[in-house]
Amino acid sequence: MKLSVLDQSVSILGRGEDAAIRDTLELAQHVEPLGYHRFWLSEHHGLPTIVGSAPEILMGAIAARTERIRIGSAGVMLPHYSALKVAEQFRVLESLAPGRIDLGVGRAPGGDMRTALALNPNAHSAADAFPQQVKDLQAWTSLPRHQGITAHPITPRAPEIWVLGSSDYGARLAAHFGLPYAFAYFFTDGQGAEQAMALYRAGYQPSERHPRPQATLCVWALAADTEAEAIHHASSRERWRVDRDRGVFGALQSPEAIAARGFTADEMPTIERMRARAFVGTAPQVAAKLRDLAQRFELDEIVITPGRTIRPCGDTPMP
Repeated sequence: MKLSVLDQSVSILGRGEDAAIRDTLELAQHVEPLGYHRFWLSEHHGLPTIVGSAPEILMGAIAARTERIRIGSAGVMLPHYSALKVAEQFRVLESLAPGRIDLGVGRAPGGDMRTALALNPNAHSAADAFPQQVKDLQAWTSLPRHQGITAHPITPRAPEIWVLGSSDYGARLAAHFGLPYAFAYFFTDGQGAEQAMALYRAGYQPSERHPRPQATLCVWALAADTEAEAIHHASSRERWRVDRDRGVFGALQSPEAIAARGFTADEMPTIERMRARAFVGTAPQVAAKLRDLAQRFELDEIVITPGRTIRPCGDTPMP
């Protein structure tokens, strides 16, 4: 089974947001010699926790610092942009790292609606055009001439397009266009994954580049020397998730600060549900859970969104 990484450039309380970007670069360089297959980058806007707002720029920096690992977006929030411009950007990236570029696209805004409108004044209706945008993107990345327009630079190979999603919509769309599909398991704690994967495989229409369905799950995972230590460090994400559900956003807090304050009785049912589905523990424990997941979904690749073990006093976080 192949393992890949989806990093979200998470900001840490007490450290500048720019440090999160540099942490992402260091992580990409760290996982390549370990044998990870892909390194994907998310796109979010207006959030003080997930600060990777321009994956295409980060991809170029990672391409210059790596040699083998595939590099991709997970993903470009396509309704914000012109499909032609995205095709051009990723053709440039393909020129920088031939045969290593993944172009993952999503339909969600990756932020609040006010920010989405600032990115695209037609944001309210832009998502409705997503299927046509994906179709145009396929054409401009593979032909490269489409609608009488050529997407430059022309390259021997084309970026590999992936459709990303956390609902049935993305699964059906990926199946219709014959494209690989990644389900954001970490976003829903697995809810809806079985149905989305079944719909994708049942409705898959083979394409020239992808004669068979190709699917993966993106999961959040954290391993430490002991299970107790892993649970301790995972509390940073737990606190963030509970606060996010209340509409409170901020940088990731240290587990020491969270332990000092604790969780309320009202919050514990949510925490317990998260822990029941979490990929948290020692390395053998997490590996066993990932293997079980891969077997259940018949996967040959899993993408891991890595947890961070945050040291006190704002020291550099470790993956």
